[in-house]
Amino acid sequence: MKRSFLLVVLLACISVVSGYLMSKASWIGRVGMTLFYREYNLLKIWWQGAIAVFLFFMLLYALHSFLQKRSGAATARFIHLILLLAAAAGLYLTYDDFTTDFSHGLLGRRFHYGFYLVWVGWILICLFFLFKRKTQKTVITDQDKTGKAIV
Repeated sequence: MKRSFLLVVLLACISVVSGYLMSKASWIGRVGMTLFYREYNLLKIWWQGAIAVFLFFMLLYALHSFLQKRSGAATARFIHLILLLAAAAGLYLTYDDFTTDFSHGLLGRRFHYGFYLVWVGWILICLFFLFKRKTQKTVITDQDKTGKAIV
């Protein structure tokens, strides 16, 4: 429980920094968001971007937690590993897109770092659940006077 709390606090900090960095798009990038890419207007205000990123992290955390509880240890580990590889691929593809696409390059380096932090947060969630031990359920039995277990 304590480790989960620390992860959530770390994700909240990453969300705030990511939201702040994404709000610092270049002037031409902000104009492009206003005129052409209106779905990204949410990212121009730092606290709205931070809330969106944090909600995304909590959704991922809930998904990983559900998978951890509902599947066997080996299956859960495999799924967490696949999602870790997907997050790493997303980080690479985002970097590739930001460095090769002209319009995304205009958004500025700080904006790019904000998006990279989103992928880093996802990778941290995957690593947390990948190395988390699955808890065993124990059955407490009672014994009668003869020493036989009563379930």
